[in-house]
Amino acid sequence: MNTNVTSCNTSTLDPYVPGGSNPWDKTQVKHCYRRLGYGADFNTIDLGVNSNPGALIDLIVDNAAGAPLREDPIWGYYRLSDFSNYTQENPEYINDFRIETGSLMVSTGLKGRMILFWLNHFVTELPTYYYAPYLFQYYRTGELHALGNFKDLVHDMGLTPAMLIYLNGFQNTNTEPNENYARELFELFTLGEGNGYTQEDIVEASKALTGWNLRPQAGGPIIFNTNTFFSGDKTIFGQTGNWNYHDVIDILFQERGPLIAQYICRKLYRYFVSPDVDLMIETNIIAPLAQTMIDNNFEIVPVLKQLFKSEHFFDEKALGVVIKSPFDLIFQFVNESGFLFNNDLMEAFIYYASVLGQTMFDPPDVAGWQGDQDWIGTSTITARWALFRAYLGLLYDNGQEERFRTLAIDLSDNSSDPAYITKVIVDHFHARELFTPTDYDIATEVFKWEIPQNYYDDRLWNLSWAEAPYQVLLLLNHVATWPEFQLK
Repeated sequence: MNTNVTSCNTSTLDPYVPGGSNPWDKTQVKHCYRRLGYGADFNTIDLGVNSNPGALIDLIVDNAAGAPLREDPIWGYYRLSDFSNYTQENPEYINDFRIETGSLMVSTGLKGRMILFWLNHFVTELPTYYYAPYLFQYYRTGELHALGNFKDLVHDMGLTPAMLIYLNGFQNTNTEPNENYARELFELFTLGEGNGYTQEDIVEASKALTGWNLRPQAGGPIIFNTNTFFSGDKTIFGQTGNWNYHDVIDILFQERGPLIAQYICRKLYRYFVSPDVDLMIETNIIAPLAQTMIDNNFEIVPVLKQLFKSEHFFDEKALGVVIKSPFDLIFQFVNESGFLFNNDLMEAFIYYASVLGQTMFDPPDVAGWQGDQDWIGTSTITARWALFRAYLGLLYDNGQEERFRTLAIDLSDNSSDPAYITKVIVDHFHARELFTPTDYDIATEVFKWEIPQNYYDDRLWNLSWAEAPYQVLLLLNHVATWPEFQLK
């Protein structure tokens, strides 16, 4: 918990009621879609403005919770013997799955964002097991419980082959106990480092977690083996018995439920609202959310709805305080611009996200991506600019230049005022207005390009001009270099 930074957001968890100083408008609707998903197109934003905050949150959360599971790939439950050519097919399946997952993240909003949240909480690193069926089964577990029950998610995730291999559960036997999973189960997945458990709890839990190391078929499911299970009494959180894997989860939630809820709600807050958590936030926001989680038997949806409907979430001080992840940066722009993306572009996006520090299904270590300021460095910031120059240039040079004109026409209602066109485009891609009029003036000069001033003064220029798409291109390239563009 970061208690060194005092939060400026003092609003409560009371439901947000729009008012004169904090109206329900496009800024708030875009804030909602950027945090709960990866932005939204013009029509979706307009529909949101015509709704109300509570109804919109219910719609987004309920749609995500009720969304159907993605279709099983034909190879999703393959054994090694099911491959025709494993060496060729396995990496192809993994690459295809990454592309499909990226496209789903763009289009599925909160569901896609929650899956990514949980996969960055229950971390595995793909190179550790590098097997397409295990990747899919790990993803499917996160997808199945993304907006479901946290206890069920904890239980099921620990038995995925990807996790059993990554944190050595597969090697954890009665003759050679391995503490890795027990340690991370407490330290990273449920309680937080040093919070409510002892080394003895880890040792005893690791014995109870033994036995999950029988794989009858290469590449197939990993199942329980009574011969490698540590049979005998173990004492975990003061409870003694011949506990097994399922008992560990039950005892953990029974004896440490409030600590688990506080830890998870803190992570949800940092992910969706702000990376800064002080004592006031801990007491007035996270503690009540944790109580909601406990009152609802660790169901996730009630917690999300309480947070997302709150005046705290919609407070002006909550706008533009989170640094975009590489996926945020790319996918949000795609949704909010309406510009083209396809499988080839998605493959490029995934590559660039990796260059920027976010390799899909391969976080840097068991603690996952830490986010926020970790996303920005001297090399990654220039790479972010280069990404946009490459993407926008590719579109412009390959028959998509009219999309730039359409963007400006749609946002400005086909205005011929370059200052107004500039402002609405700039504001559309930012969480809040720029700090000074000078910033807008500079951007306007970029947009006006080499068109003589008298054409603007005499209102001879308009967005139908042949040069207009290129002018929008110049403006977007300029906007992408601003620090404010990196925030959501």
